[in-house]
Amino acid sequence: MSTPVDHVAESYVKLALAVGVHDPDYVDAYYGPATWKTEAEASPLALTDIERHATELVIELERDVTAEASDLVRMRRTYLRKQLEAMVVRVRLLQGMKLPFDDEARALYDATPPVHTEQHFKDVLERLAAMLPGDDPVAARYIRYRSEFVIPPEKLAAVFAGAIAAGKQRTAEHIPLPAGESFVVEFVTDKPWSGYNWYKGNFHSVIQVNTSLPIYIDRAVDLACHEGYPGHHVYNALLEQSLVRGHGWPEFSMYALFSPQSLIAEGSANYGIEMAFPDADRAEFERTTLFPLAGLPADRAGEYYAVQALVHELSYAGNEAARRYLNGETDADAAADWLQRYALMTPAAARQRIRFFDKYRSYVINYNLGQDIVKAYVERASGPNVQAGDRWSVFAGLLSTPMVPSALYDTLDER
Repeated sequence: MSTPVDHVAESYVKLALAVGVHDPDYVDAYYGPATWKTEAEASPLALTDIERHATELVIELERDVTAEASDLVRMRRTYLRKQLEAMVVRVRLLQGMKLPFDDEARALYDATPPVHTEQHFKDVLERLAAMLPGDDPVAARYIRYRSEFVIPPEKLAAVFAGAIAAGKQRTAEHIPLPAGESFVVEFVTDKPWSGYNWYKGNFHSVIQVNTSLPIYIDRAVDLACHEGYPGHHVYNALLEQSLVRGHGWPEFSMYALFSPQSLIAEGSANYGIEMAFPDADRAEFERTTLFPLAGLPADRAGEYYAVQALVHELSYAGNEAARRYLNGETDADAAADWLQRYALMTPAAARQRIRFFDKYRSYVINYNLGQDIVKAYVERASGPNVQAGDRWSVFAGLLSTPMVPSALYDTLDER
C-alpha cells in the first residue's frame, strides 16, 4: 500500500531527472523506470518550477510524521528531506545564486568543512623533508621520489586486476555480495578526475581510470577499493539489493551527485580502502603482489608507504585551495601554485585539479572530510573492544541503509 512518503520519493526522483535536463552532471546514476527519464526530457520543467515543487515536498514530509514508523522509515524520511533541501540549493546555484565555499558545502552535503592554516601544512612538509633526499623544495623532492613508483602503461591492466581481485576477496569475506554483481574497467583520457564509477543498475558498474597523467603504484589499491570493492560498486549494489529491490524504494535508483548522499558515498569509498587493506597489511600485499606485477622494487614498498602516510596528512591542502579559489580570494594560477607547494602535485596534476574545482566546486570535501566522518562513525559504533568483523558489520550497515552525514557527524572529534 502506497504511503505519503512513497509519493514524495517518486516525486523526488522525477524532479532529480528534471534537474538533470539542465545540469548534465547532476544525475550520476539512474536505473529506475525508463519512462520517467523520457518524460523529464520530453517535457522539461523550468528551474523555478523544480525549486517550487522540491520546497513543497519538503513541507509535505515535515507534515507527514508517523509516530509508529520504524527506524528505517524515519531514516528514509530524513534522507529524502536532506536530498530535497540540497536539490533546492543546487537549482538556485544553477540560476545564478552565489554561496561562499563553506556555506555551499554545508547546504549541499550536510557537513561543515574544517579550516586548516597554512602553518599546518608547513609543519607536515618539515617532517616530510627529513624523509626525502635532497636540498631543493620538498615538493620537488617528493615528485622526483614518487616518479620512481609509476606503473608502466603496459602493466596497468595486470596491476589493477591484481588489486581488484584482492579487494573483492577481502570484501566478500565480510559482506555477502549480490549474486551476479560485476563491473568492467575502462582506461580513458582527458578527464578532470582520476577514476569514476558509473553504476548501471542490476548490480553492474563501469569503472573508468584516467590515464592522462602517470599512475603511481598506490593508486591501484586506492582506485580498486574506492571505485570497486568495497567502495562505490558495493555501496550502490547493496542499496539496490536492500532498498530498491528489498523495500521498493525508488529514490535509491537515483544518485544525485550534488547531494548529501555523495559525502556518504565518497567517504565510505575512501574509508573502504583502509577497511580492506589496513596499513601494515597493505604494505605487505603491495610488496609481495603489486610491486612485482608492476616491475617495481619490492624491497622499497615499506619505505614508500611510510612516506605516503605522511603525505596523507596534507590531504586537506586541496580543500584550502578550493576554498580560496572558489571564494575569489585567489586566481587559478595562485591555486595551482598552492596545490604544488602543499598538496605536492606536479604542475599538470594541479591544473587537472583546478578543472575539478571548476566543474564540481565544493564537492572536494566529500573525499577527506567524508572519510574522516565515516571512519569516526564506524570505529565509535563498533565499540571499544573492536574486532575487524565488528567494523565490517557496521560498515556494511552504513552501505545498505539511508544514512545522512549529519547523523554521523557528531562522532567526529572536534578539530
